Amino acid sequence: MNRAFVSADSDALRYMGRTETYDGGVRFVFAGTSVTIRFVGSEISCVIRNHKFFNVMEIGAVVDGKVTKVTFEHEEKDLVLTLASGLDDQRVHEVTLYKRQDAAHYFEFKGFELSEGAKVLAAKEAPKRRIECYGDSVSAGAVVEAVENTASQDPENNDGHWDNAWYSYSLITARNLGAQIHDIAQGGIALFDNTGYYHAPSFIGMETAYDKVCYFPEAEGGMTSWDFSKYIPHLVIFAIGQNDPHNEGSDDFDISDTAYRKKWKDAYKRIISDLMSKYPKARFVLTLTVLQHDKSWDEAIAEIAEEMGERVSYLRFTRAGAATPGHPRIYEQYEMAEELTAYISSMGDEIWKD
Repeated sequence: MNRAFVSADSDALRYMGRTETYDGGVRFVFAGTSVTIRFVGSEISCVIRNHKFFNVMEIGAVVDGKVTKVTFEHEEKDLVLTLASGLDDQRVHEVTLYKRQDAAHYFEFKGFELSEGAKVLAAKEAPKRRIECYGDSVSAGAVVEAVENTASQDPENNDGHWDNAWYSYSLITARNLGAQIHDIAQGGIALFDNTGYYHAPSFIGMETAYDKVCYFPEAEGGMTSWDFSKYIPHLVIFAIGQNDPHNEGSDDFDISDTAYRKKWKDAYKRIISDLMSKYPKARFVLTLTVLQHDKSWDEAIAEIAEEMGERVSYLRFTRAGAATPGHPRIYEQYEMAEELTAYISSMGDEIWKD
């Protein structure tokens, strides 16, 4: 059977999230990065070259509105993974392939294979509204599908199969508002390098990751910088602070310490100020999530918002730092998304004007 192939550089595909071309494909690094195709046909597969670091390997797909996934065995070669089969070959189908997990892996998307005789349709226009989110595991949708552990600790056998960026509050909020989103989120990340939990033993912080497409040095080609001119958001969510008390090998940081508070706030402000210069009209919402943490970090972030002027505001979720000792599950992610959606909506339609 001669299957139709739609290469990664086809105009019929619509991408969302930071990407770069590499090894004959489009590289997916951050959780929630996606590509969408519309076609008439009975089957669809994706072709990827995967790079594994840890955990089970899974990719996400949305087939005609139904969220699904493919679990696969890693191999150092191009893989053909079936996303859907047995579809009605007389109707239009829309399929989105997306990255469920954060830095457990990354991959180059090479293209889609479709059933013989399939017809590829033009891509829908991307939403006009644009959001960007900087965050940690909560923003990346880590462990969201462990719903039996709602409001409790994470399950012991946490091997990544409960991760799903589609159900992160950040992506839910974007869908609620009819917006694109770039989700710059990584589990365990803190503001500073050499703090937090991400990338032991040489811990990488958001101060290194925020301006990257690929933010870990082990990748082929190493770290790569992002061209901010490619995507100018109307609204930026910045949700960093959950992992920041942790300092491997010594006492944890205390945000109530005057000297450290100033150091941390100044670094936070430098990133926000840099983004404000790159996005001169964007509004910024600073926040922390409902995952348990000391309220002193919320207070420091509220101070930052107050000190940075009218383009920057602070949202304290109703159950900020109090809802759960484990990662927020799907229900709690929706809870945050509803509050965030309402908060952004209260800013009015003016914020979405270019």
